Amino acid sequence: MPELPEVETVCRTLAPLVEGTTITSVAVPDGRLRIPVDQQALQRRATGAKIERVWRRAKYVIVELDNGNAQLIHLGMSGTLGVVAETEAPRKHDCVALTLDGNKSLRLRDPRRFGLFEITAVKTVLEHQCLANLGPEPLSDDFGTDYLHIKTRGSRRPIKTALLDAVLVVGVGNIYASEALFVAGIDPRCQVSSLGKKRLCRLCEAIKKTLRRAIKAGGTTLRDFRNVRGESGYFALELQVYGRDGEKCRRCDKIIRKIVQAGRSTFFCPRCQ
Repeated sequence: MPELPEVETVCRTLAPLVEGTTITSVAVPDGRLRIPVDQQALQRRATGAKIERVWRRAKYVIVELDNGNAQLIHLGMSGTLGVVAETEAPRKHDCVALTLDGNKSLRLRDPRRFGLFEITAVKTVLEHQCLANLGPEPLSDDFGTDYLHIKTRGSRRPIKTALLDAVLVVGVGNIYASEALFVAGIDPRCQVSSLGKKRLCRLCEAIKKTLRRAIKAGGTTLRDFRNVRGESGYFALELQVYGRDGEKCRRCDKIIRKIVQAGRSTFFCPRCQ
């Protein structure tokens, strides 16, 4: 599933291609997503509107229109957003297609259909059921040592599991949680409430550093992820522990271990962490 760096990459590559363009027509070849696409509402509220801004909240893409509406998009497990020529033939698994002036078409393709494409009001988009109860953005000033210290006192969860909780912090995801814990030198099995402010500070800095590096590299492509131009993300080349079980740690030569926590794979170096 695309995490914060991948979705941020999608927004950054999509924005210059569609901002300022007008939606001339809407088609829904197959709207069977996790919440079925309301084709009539999408056509009524999006056709004729100009795209003003593309931005991100957590793992959601928000396409803001000049008529007070917004499209809330989630890529699910394997969805992609692409801008192609209007004349390009529809592809298998195309779910939504927005024809734009300038002979362009913005298309959501989602083979597994876990994605989302909803039309809602701009002024209430952050109150949408998918966004209303989410925690702070990890790259924002709202996420820091004091916040994490207050929110984790009394919790018995392992720190790795806690970082995947979107109510605590959004978008870190499985890959980047493992990587950030390695950078911070923290064992992913540590009970989160056992971490004092010094280690939490180190962890917050590691999370921000890891996510910024991943965004700069265009995200991580392990299987399906592509940006709007169809390009892979290259952060996979920089991974220190994720997916490297059985290999030597690049820092100390100890063998990287893999365990399962809350049904998710965790990778760590038993010496460095």
